[in-house]
Amino acid sequence: MVVVKIGDQSGEFSPETTFTEVVEKLAPSQRKAALGIEVEKVSYDLSRPVSVIAANSITAKVLTFADEAGKEMFWHSSAHVLAQALKRVYPHIQLEDGPVVKNGPGFFFYDVLLEEKINEEAFEKIEAEIQKVIRENHAVKRNVMTRADAVAKFKAMGEDLKVGIIQRLPENDEIRIYEQGEFADLCRGPHVPSTGKLGVFKLTTVAGAYIGGKSENQMLQRIYAVSFPDKNLLKEHFRLLEEAKKRDHRKLGGELELFATEDKIGPGLILWLPRGNIIKDELENWAKVTEAKNGYQRVTTPVVTKEDLFYQSEHLPHYMDHMFPPMQMDNQNYYIKPMNCPFHHTIFGHRPRSYRELPLRMAEYGTCHRFEDSGALMGLMRVRAMQMNDAHIYCSEEQAVEEFKAVIKLHEYYYKTLHITDYHMVLSLRNPNNKKYHGEDAMWDKAEALTRQAMEESGVQYIVENDGAAFYGPKMDFQIKSSIGREFTSSTCQLDLFMPMKFDLKYIDKDGQMKRPVCIHRSPLGTHERFIGFLIEHFAGAFPIWLAPEQVRILPVNAAHMDYGTKLAAELREAGIRAHLEEPEESLGKRIRTAEKLKVPYMLVIGDKEVGGGIINARNYFTGEQKEFARAEFMALVQEEIRTKKITERIEKSGDSKGA
Repeated sequence: MVVVKIGDQSGEFSPETTFTEVVEKLAPSQRKAALGIEVEKVSYDLSRPVSVIAANSITAKVLTFADEAGKEMFWHSSAHVLAQALKRVYPHIQLEDGPVVKNGPGFFFYDVLLEEKINEEAFEKIEAEIQKVIRENHAVKRNVMTRADAVAKFKAMGEDLKVGIIQRLPENDEIRIYEQGEFADLCRGPHVPSTGKLGVFKLTTVAGAYIGGKSENQMLQRIYAVSFPDKNLLKEHFRLLEEAKKRDHRKLGGELELFATEDKIGPGLILWLPRGNIIKDELENWAKVTEAKNGYQRVTTPVVTKEDLFYQSEHLPHYMDHMFPPMQMDNQNYYIKPMNCPFHHTIFGHRPRSYRELPLRMAEYGTCHRFEDSGALMGLMRVRAMQMNDAHIYCSEEQAVEEFKAVIKLHEYYYKTLHITDYHMVLSLRNPNNKKYHGEDAMWDKAEALTRQAMEESGVQYIVENDGAAFYGPKMDFQIKSSIGREFTSSTCQLDLFMPMKFDLKYIDKDGQMKRPVCIHRSPLGTHERFIGFLIEHFAGAFPIWLAPEQVRILPVNAAHMDYGTKLAAELREAGIRAHLEEPEESLGKRIRTAEKLKVPYMLVIGDKEVGGGIINARNYFTGEQKEFARAEFMALVQEEIRTKKITERIEKSGDSKGA
């Protein structure tokens, strides 16, 4: 018998008992909403028997749409229903793949091969068929098949693209087929128990996509969609989409003069304009001060290197597709660096190290270049040149958990300061059957155990993905949501036992023995590009005063007030406040509207009263409040808001969209 606990209820069950039966007995109030089950942060189908967990005692959690892992299952299953409906509407269609994507035009998509062009006029017919599949409430059944049987099954169905996927899978991969009614799909799962668990769908767009994302492969049609349990959630989603259009960082980046791209320079290569560069510098300075307080030492490494370094790290040939082509110099190949870690490993290993130096925390805002596919480039979110808040911590195995937890706390400090409250972690582990992962099983087992321990002790919510690790070790991704619900991978942290071995890194321990350090890769603020892109959307371009490119704008009513405005601007700058004096060449009303559009935190209108009394009349962009100050009083107020990194919520007025 197996003891299963859900919440404060527990019971004994035979090994063949399904989790559906367990939920009915231990959590009957959750039966209707239940989509799956979670044990040790891993999701399972409700139809699986409790024996799938090799333990005599199990603590389980019922997954619903309220859980991140539950949403993942809901949308994954929705992709299958979309494919089933497409097969009914277009019998000769071939299916390729249909993953959950969460961001972009939809929460999931399906890539299909079809001569006929699918357009928006066909959406209504497809959506009607989707609802029919849901009403039919087909049970979703999981089957494991041999490779030969799976190939034969999909050949008989005319699904040549699926046959190709099976043939490309690693030899030892388990082949899983999920079936619902007349439909079957190749899938790792897990899935909801029946199609009736799904709700309302909306197809959003159709795009082109190459197989495997490679332009030399066949072009497919990609159908994006969203789905929710009910119409109210669907309606709210599209309301947020309208808000997202207003907050799009590409749109605001141009309007606020933060960054630009130019064809003559190249796609994915960002030009930081003066106003955007201020934000970048403020974030970098903050990180440098914070890291110095936490014992980090700064290094600087070259942007190019001989190829041997990346062969040593095994990024060549493993990562070659994401690297810029080599340059021939001195009769050998040089590469522009896509990451900083091999350089930092080299610095650690350039002289003998002692345990007294550990943990050694090595930080660099290094510029890296990665050759992203042109179709994947998107504003600041996906670029080809980036500056990363990078660091590598070299420590003993005994120090590794505490160091990893300290990195998590550093993330939390940054997020709390920026009022980012909606986030969770994703722990990505290896799939032992996937040949992309390097290193011995014992090394992976230890690295994964240390990472899990650190994450459990940190107490931060996380989910598990079983095939998303880096090729050299498990990784933890921080997924953050902006104020409009758009989710981003902001940063990553990896516990690495592989690279210290590859670079033969050693230190002399207190017992005189040579030992290998553990390496922790971390970047709490990610790259300038992606993080600032996120912040633009999160704050709707209305940056808190300490980050604002322009903190105060001075508006003399006319030329007679310019002398006072000039002196005031000089005083503010002397006090460390970014102030801009706008000459009265245009009407005051137009200049006020321009300052509003640029979302300047404080606007100072200078007229006869201000000049005569030596005072300041300040209007706060966020609150709309207008107040008189003595000059010294105003400067002290602004300096304190900058020092404390104050964030003021934007008060929404009639006709406004909500800002920061």
